[in-house]
Amino acid sequence: MFKKIFTFFLILIFLGLLAGIGYFIYLYNSTRFASEKIIYYNPPLSAKFYDRNGKLIAVKYKNENRFYVKYKDIPGRVIETLIATEDTSFFEHDGINFNAILRALIKDIKAGKKVEGASTITQQLVRNIYLNRKKTIQRKLKEMIISLKVEHFLTKEQILERYLNQIYLGHGYYGIATAAFGYFHKNLKDLSLKEIAMLIALPKGPSLFDPTRHYELNIKRANNILKRMYLLGWISPDEYKKAILERPKVYKKMLTNVAPYAVDTAIMRLLPKYPDLFTKGYNIYLTIDLPTQKLANKTIKWNQQRLLKLNPDLNASLLNGAMITINQQSGEVLALVGGTDYNLSKFNRVIQSKRSVGSAIKPFIYQIALNIGYNPASKIPDISRTFKIPSNTPDEDKYWKPKNYEKNTLGLITLREALVHSRNLATINLVMSMGLDTVLREMYNFGFDKLPNNLSIALGSVGINMWKFSELYTLFSNYGTESKVHIVKKIEIPKEDIVITTEPKYQYIEPDYQAYLMINILEDVVKKGTGRKAKVKDIEIAGKTGTTNDFRDAWFCGFTPNTQTLIWFGNDDSSSLGKRMSGGRVSAPAFAYFYKNLLTIHPELIRHFKIPKGVKTYVINGQKELFTIKSPPPKQKIYTPVF
Repeated sequence: MFKKIFTFFLILIFLGLLAGIGYFIYLYNSTRFASEKIIYYNPPLSAKFYDRNGKLIAVKYKNENRFYVKYKDIPGRVIETLIATEDTSFFEHDGINFNAILRALIKDIKAGKKVEGASTITQQLVRNIYLNRKKTIQRKLKEMIISLKVEHFLTKEQILERYLNQIYLGHGYYGIATAAFGYFHKNLKDLSLKEIAMLIALPKGPSLFDPTRHYELNIKRANNILKRMYLLGWISPDEYKKAILERPKVYKKMLTNVAPYAVDTAIMRLLPKYPDLFTKGYNIYLTIDLPTQKLANKTIKWNQQRLLKLNPDLNASLLNGAMITINQQSGEVLALVGGTDYNLSKFNRVIQSKRSVGSAIKPFIYQIALNIGYNPASKIPDISRTFKIPSNTPDEDKYWKPKNYEKNTLGLITLREALVHSRNLATINLVMSMGLDTVLREMYNFGFDKLPNNLSIALGSVGINMWKFSELYTLFSNYGTESKVHIVKKIEIPKEDIVITTEPKYQYIEPDYQAYLMINILEDVVKKGTGRKAKVKDIEIAGKTGTTNDFRDAWFCGFTPNTQTLIWFGNDDSSSLGKRMSGGRVSAPAFAYFYKNLLTIHPELIRHFKIPKGVKTYVINGQKELFTIKSPPPKQKIYTPVF
């Protein structure tokens, strides 16, 4: 009988052992994916946006905000502080510290509750990456199995690198480098011992020990960590005393994005090509110059307030403005503002809005005239005309009778005078003289698209976004060669040591001497024409105002020898800005404000336009005028060449 009972128990033990082995094999196999996820660690990484000088201006991410830091770049003090706090024997165990487990178990039994943990750094890493925090025997067994696997395949340094990049430290910050910049606005290598301790205090309770909300609690735990390091002999008495007394400044926000529209523009242009933009860890260097960008932000705000005072009937919630400043030689965007307040409206009026450009289109029409043989002194009629707009019903025919802004006519005037004073009737007559088909063909050659097939083109009834219009204006500012406007300078993928640079692109349109004729005329627009309010002392400026019907849009498109700036103001619902609210009155003063201040930021700006070879001077009617081989002096007048 006893033998039978003994045999029965042996069978039970054997079956239990077999079941245990089977269960262990099941758990081992079920952790394969988790182990590989840790061994081949590839977490989502934030995209960082820098200005042209390497100043961080924005961080974008999908789900987890993480700056990755390699082990070799982690300061030794960070490693020491972590190990002293979480796992003093980290370099001695194989992923599981059985002595610590036994010690914690005894303390828990004595206290009658859980008072001490025994998880190693490896186990915490496993828990953070894969397992939930639900306290079950199965989860704990899985955690131990995965930890043993991880310790087998990875070095201690690799485990620490993964841990310090994975831990959540509050405020959406994943990883020690992210938290260092988020809380202290410092790189990891620049942290003090106290700041390191404040970060290492967080994993135990990111919300409880949040230094932006519970500063004193965080400081208390950090001081306990420092005391532990001192008792271990890992820091000297002087280091301990200094760190205990330190009270670091903590920031609630990682940074303030001063170029939100510029960053959005870059994202819109990059996402189609880089769908993993927010998870790959790209370092994106924009062409933006931060001081210039800040001034552009200020300029748009300043002008909005000025306009609200100038016309009290304007609605502050509707009135908006935008501007783009570029280096016309390279096409690099130096500043971009898509609206008066990004917090109120993220709609980017530089790239997402198409507004009529009004008289700002006239330089292109006059350039066509110069290119086919007109001279700045050529005479064109500034006389009124009435145009019949046929209808299917004869009795319903309509008539279009365009007018000059000044409501007068001047008869025969020079091409220069017509553009300097933005004479509508003279421009319409010039288009008719050249032929609408010729004008449209050449405008398309310049890069315009979807133009109206009628004379309204002379008055700028063309909807275009500011980005494209800025690109087209480099035809003048870059002496006949259009630059491809771009906002991304280079892209780095640090984990793969890859750098992608952008090369400037150009389209040659016409000789530099031909474009200079227009530059010279546009200088007169600023000196004595519709753009007088854009004038700035000690620097040559060329530009053109633009005003649309009923004063709905107000433009100033101007440039200096090595910068170009387009400014637009209008109401978002396209209602009128008010009587006499023209481009010269609305946007030209903003241009002047911007450049007066820009010269103090960048005094190295080139002040004078160069005169290309091929531009010559003659005297006509007692006035000096320019001519080129393609734009000779008018034949009907006697002129005297000037050498």
